Amino acid sequence: MDVKLQHHGARVGVTGSCHELWYTETDSVLIDIGLFQGAETSPGSATQDNQAVDFPLDSVRALIVTHCHIDHVGRLPWLLIAGFRGPIYCTEATAHLLPLVIEDALKVGMTRNGALIAQVVGLIQELLRPVRYEETITVAENLEISFHQAGHILGSSFVRCRLPNSRRQIVFSGDLGCKNTPLLPDPAPLPAHTDYLVLESTYGDRNHENRAERAQRLQAIVEHCVADRGAILIPAFSIGRTQELLYELEDIIHREGSNPDSPHHDTWRKMTVIVDSPMAAQFTQQYRRMKELWDEEATQRVHEDRHPLNFARLHTVNGHEEHERIVNYLRSTGDPCIVIAASGMATGGRMVNYLRALLPDPRTDVLFVGYQAAGTPGRDIQRYGPRGGWVELEGQRIDIKAQVHTLGGYSAHADQQELMEFVGNVKTGDAFVREVRLVHGDVDVQRTFADKLQRVFPKLTVSCAADT
Repeated sequence: MDVKLQHHGARVGVTGSCHELWYTETDSVLIDIGLFQGAETSPGSATQDNQAVDFPLDSVRALIVTHCHIDHVGRLPWLLIAGFRGPIYCTEATAHLLPLVIEDALKVGMTRNGALIAQVVGLIQELLRPVRYEETITVAENLEISFHQAGHILGSSFVRCRLPNSRRQIVFSGDLGCKNTPLLPDPAPLPAHTDYLVLESTYGDRNHENRAERAQRLQAIVEHCVADRGAILIPAFSIGRTQELLYELEDIIHREGSNPDSPHHDTWRKMTVIVDSPMAAQFTQQYRRMKELWDEEATQRVHEDRHPLNFARLHTVNGHEEHERIVNYLRSTGDPCIVIAASGMATGGRMVNYLRALLPDPRTDVLFVGYQAAGTPGRDIQRYGPRGGWVELEGQRIDIKAQVHTLGGYSAHADQQELMEFVGNVKTGDAFVREVRLVHGDVDVQRTFADKLQRVFPKLTVSCAADT
């Protein structure tokens, strides 16, 4: 690339997203500032256990946030500790959600000091600069930006950066969502005249299962799991995945539970769905408040007086004492229910307590609906669970007797085909962009996807951040 670009995270993995773009020789902006998880690290010294910012900030004039998943914003407190006080640009919905994410990250990873947390969150709110989708704003004399719908979570975006002096246009994809995702519009097309695209490649080596049928597969797995007479544990990210699951579970309960002729009528009529995550509960409330950002199908359900994110069989756990009571109750009774809790990769949060208590119980079923990064407990359960292996959770070895399932169609990331369609016309081999840099993917995935892009779009220049 003939623009100056540096990757401080998500260069050889899928966490810690952080990219620095220079728009003059002495001035730059950061695109995202994500937390590292599992075994992934930065090119410097940052790791899961050391999230301190490990690169100079002298040139950084602003932070641009694509969306508020923790692997894209989680190091923001450390950025403030390092002295950053520039503006933080993001979409309007992200501006509502971001303070909640950071407050939770502070409680989990840094401090329980309420006054300090309020001070940090207050500072972030002062620095936030919400921007409407498609609105072009001037960040500096030689930098204009605009946010475009990414269809990944509420408020998610890819960002177009335009450098008027050089007439260059660079797009950072953030995380691109799938088409036909519940609640959300499809991703917008790549802006015309894009010169450079910094593109995520999480699933660049594969295509998802048919998402149009994923609710049917979810229903089939739950009905199979109920036959085991135990709890169904779904580790899920608090933002996005939890709300999608609730949306589709409500639809199944509505359809099957109200149909006395259904062979599984009683199963769904009596099914309890437990959301045990304070942050997920807060975000679900925010999703309900921002219905104007929902897609047409979800809006139609509201008009039909249905409540996709607040239905009768949904129980939200509030305090820690109630959480402990439910964990102990399920451990002793094994009553069938669906438990959705964070974290999505089982790296912390309340899901870990459920797993410690219920993984050794053969009546339990664990259902993964999202990507499990290398070095996370989720990846180990996914890998060793089917063999009857074990996993280490908070320093304790836990035997896995539970059944383990994976539903690939629930990924919030675009698959290989969708990523290629974002890049160009796969039928004609014409790319909509001159050069692509792949980020946010395992090394082998980046290289596999780069080869695929090069074959489909022979005139396109493709490089991998992993090789820089």
